[in-house]
Amino acid sequence: MTDFSLPEWPYAFGGPSGTGDIKTEPEDFVVEEILSFEPEGSGEHIFLHIEKIGENTEYVARQLARHAGIRQRDVCFAGLKDRHGRTRQWFSVWLPGKEGPDWSAIETDQLKILQTMRHARKLKRGVLACNRFTLLIRNWTGDQELAEKQLQLIKAQGFPNYFGPQRFGHHGQNIDRALAMFAGAKVKREQRSLYLSAARSYLFNLILAQRVEQANWQRAINGDVFKLDGSNSCFTDTSNDASLPTRVEQGDIHPTGIMWGRGGKVATAEAGAIENAVIAVNASMADGLLAFDLEADRRALRTLPRDLSWQWLDKQLKLSFALPAGSYATALLREIIGDAPDVGF
Repeated sequence: MTDFSLPEWPYAFGGPSGTGDIKTEPEDFVVEEILSFEPEGSGEHIFLHIEKIGENTEYVARQLARHAGIRQRDVCFAGLKDRHGRTRQWFSVWLPGKEGPDWSAIETDQLKILQTMRHARKLKRGVLACNRFTLLIRNWTGDQELAEKQLQLIKAQGFPNYFGPQRFGHHGQNIDRALAMFAGAKVKREQRSLYLSAARSYLFNLILAQRVEQANWQRAINGDVFKLDGSNSCFTDTSNDASLPTRVEQGDIHPTGIMWGRGGKVATAEAGAIENAVIAVNASMADGLLAFDLEADRRALRTLPRDLSWQWLDKQLKLSFALPAGSYATALLREIIGDAPDVGF
């Protein structure tokens, strides 16, 4: 198997204005999950708010399952968080009719239990109001005036909602393995969804890249399928609504790209032609996904960061912002400092 060569996705704002180092220290990358609901205080599931440093999400889930004496599949989380940095995230542990163990027993210098609460339902993937980030770029060098302009544009227009490199594995190995799986190679059940997600994400990035090249990733074009901001609700324009371009400009709705699969809402006209052309060129990957009978979905082509602010320090740039679940901080960072080293986010 050879390493799959990921393309350099086109930039929306002219390319990086500088360079810098990220994740030099855990405190350089701080992220906190904000739930979209408040745990009820009673129920079969124990919700734990955990701060971790240098540990990935799956490792913590295994530790919780082992400590509670349950199957790992009965431990749930809203999203994966990389081990490089200080992260605060939620886990749910299914313990019907049982008292929870002494959670403090698993605490270490790298893992702290911040809060525990009961809730009636398990924690589902993506059920977050947002992720809040505080990032420090060290040894920043470049054109500060240009970087200021780019950050102002990102604040006003958003940034292309690319999947980050961690979605594709080290040097794109998840795409390699997805293609091998489509060709008949056997894979472990727990790896199958990882490779399917990587392949769908790759096709989406290719579609988004075309829209960025055409400078219409952040505006409505004929045939677009739109997603309401802060919602998974999508709709197509069936009445030539003249207000749609304004609603996109105001951030009320976003044009979308397909997450390839069967059925779902289909882009037409100009937007559909872009998607169809990408699928045609990558037919073996698209057909491989269809063979697994995945249901199509739509993903916003752009992300509008909330509360984006920045501060210039001595050879450092500090950024603070919030992103909806599923969007990548790396996609914002790359617009000003380029692609980060393949360490995962």
